[in-house]
Amino acid sequence: MPSLLLLAGDGIGPEIMAATKRVIEFFNAKGAGFDTVEGLVGGCAYDAEGTPFPKSTVEKAEAADAMLLACVGGPKWDDIKEYDMRPEAGLLGLRKHFELFANIRPAISYPALADSSSLKREVVEGLDIIILRELTGGVYFGEPKTIEDIGNGQKRAIDTQVYDTYEIERIARAAFDLARARRGKVTSMEKRNVMKSGILWREVVEATHRQGYEDVTLDHMLADAGAMQLVRDPKQFDVVVTDNLFGDMLSDIAAQLTGSLGMLPSASLGAVDEKTGRRRALYEPVHGSAPDIAGQGIANPIAMITSFGMALKYSFGMIAEADALDAAIADALADGIRTADIAMGGPSVDTMGMTDAILAKLEARL
Repeated sequence: MPSLLLLAGDGIGPEIMAATKRVIEFFNAKGAGFDTVEGLVGGCAYDAEGTPFPKSTVEKAEAADAMLLACVGGPKWDDIKEYDMRPEAGLLGLRKHFELFANIRPAISYPALADSSSLKREVVEGLDIIILRELTGGVYFGEPKTIEDIGNGQKRAIDTQVYDTYEIERIARAAFDLARARRGKVTSMEKRNVMKSGILWREVVEATHRQGYEDVTLDHMLADAGAMQLVRDPKQFDVVVTDNLFGDMLSDIAAQLTGSLGMLPSASLGAVDEKTGRRRALYEPVHGSAPDIAGQGIANPIAMITSFGMALKYSFGMIAEADALDAAIADALADGIRTADIAMGGPSVDTMGMTDAILAKLEARL
């Protein structure tokens, strides 16, 4: 029986997770047989257990085939001074503990929503790209990471960007493998002009490309130029591979091209375990916890639901079901069903209304 750990987290998390549970229940009614268990991570875990990354959650995650996480954080916990006690430390802890090094962030423009982007329709219509972000190395995890008093009323903040060859090689291989199943093009982005890590990044990506991936086209671009090109001509890209810091920023830029952060899912994958054949995986929306609308029942659930769709594809091999779910969402949007963030001033439905529409379209397809 496939198992899922559901981590609702903070802010709008419980609302969009409730919507996704309805989709899971739909597939269970069709015979999928998902076994679900719930756990705490982030601010809610800190409130309940005094840590954003409880041991009980780790144990549940170890036993699950995949994890679904909604979102963590919010102003309620802004006064926490200890870095490892902040809600975000729970998310980083999951990524690091399970070595979820490959973060797949698709940016897809649904035809019905092309006009909701801040860019012209012709620039984004048909957009289908992936930002592949290295997730367990780089400046977010490098040491030393500290703020120190250097006297005379001055302080010094230190963050360290660190990458080893194997970290770059494995994310490059993941990029080439993804591109082979798509349009066969990888664009690697770094800052080799000012960063030593960028020099090594390019060297290793090129060396990996020569190890049997010559059928995939490889281009290089400085990350800041890449950010500009994502806005100028996003459809030139297929798979963009980059480090942790730049991936964080570039994926948010790509997300906004689609009209709303509330639309986009992500998958964070680890290596395949040679003994069990399982690949550790965490699926989550790109968006944050949206505390300004939390509790109002109006959040867009699509990114959370499509994160489950990515789990169907990458963790459970349920390709037909994942495709049907994507098509059902497109059908609902084509009928004009919108939450407020994508309604462009027109009529909108709440979280459950959007979910109702998706489930109705899904029922029609399966």
